[in-house]
Amino acid sequence: MTTTTHVPAGKSDTAQEHITPGAHQRHRRPRGRRARNAADVFAVVVGLFWFFPIYWMISSALLPNSEFRSSTPTFVNTSPTFEHFTGVLQDDRFWSAMTVSMQVTVIAVIVAVSLAFLSAVAISRFRFRGRKAIIACILVIQMIPAEALFISQYKMLDGWNLLNSVVGLSILYIGIIVPFNIWILKGFVDGVPEELEQAAMIDGCTRFAAFFRITLPLLGPGLVTGAIFATITAWNEYTLALVVMSDGNQTLPLWLQYFSGANQATNWGGIMAGSLLIALPVIILFMTVQTKMAAGLTNGAVKG
Repeated sequence: MTTTTHVPAGKSDTAQEHITPGAHQRHRRPRGRRARNAADVFAVVVGLFWFFPIYWMISSALLPNSEFRSSTPTFVNTSPTFEHFTGVLQDDRFWSAMTVSMQVTVIAVIVAVSLAFLSAVAISRFRFRGRKAIIACILVIQMIPAEALFISQYKMLDGWNLLNSVVGLSILYIGIIVPFNIWILKGFVDGVPEELEQAAMIDGCTRFAAFFRITLPLLGPGLVTGAIFATITAWNEYTLALVVMSDGNQTLPLWLQYFSGANQATNWGGIMAGSLLIALPVIILFMTVQTKMAAGLTNGAVKG
């Protein structure tokens, strides 16, 4: 016995309306999944494209010297060697340049971030005459090419007897780092509502205590970001160090010049090994600080 279901004429359109959206959703889901898969594949390809120079540097640093003379490039290193790293680590000039770079970077980062932080707070929190002019001057300074200042900077340090010195080079790096760091930190200070400090002052805190207890902890990620930028700038800078520093008192980027010259063949293995050792501290620092920066952002959001 069969049962026949009759759909009233007036309700046929309504039933069709209920059936149609589900059918469309079933057709949409595979298309959305395919689009996401295509985006994932594209992201992986772009990531591999950007990672390839790093892979090539690591592979070349472990490549024997005989392979460098081959006309066919070696994409997969089947016989790695550490002779290039051994040669770099046994070079006294490497450790001397490491010491100079460490000193310059530490001085530049501490002084530049401190000055930029105080300037950003003053520009963001206080309304004073000439405030807009200062902001415009910071923009103009960022537009000046670094090469246009080499002669004046050289004469300035020469007049102060600071040529070929860690202090002299640190002063130049501070001048490079401070303007851009002011912009970075000003954005973070602007993002913290001033009402939080006012509420703390109502509860009995002084303006100084309210800032350091409420606002400063929320600015931790901004300070870390500025410090990372300052570290990368001071650690990797080459042209100013080339103008100011001389033999025997060089930074790590200048030290790499010893692997090539007019009277010798370029030691590509040494260059790649030295470049990897130079980049390694910055990579480790960034990976370490990145986790703390993300934690600081989360804590700041919870406290707010």
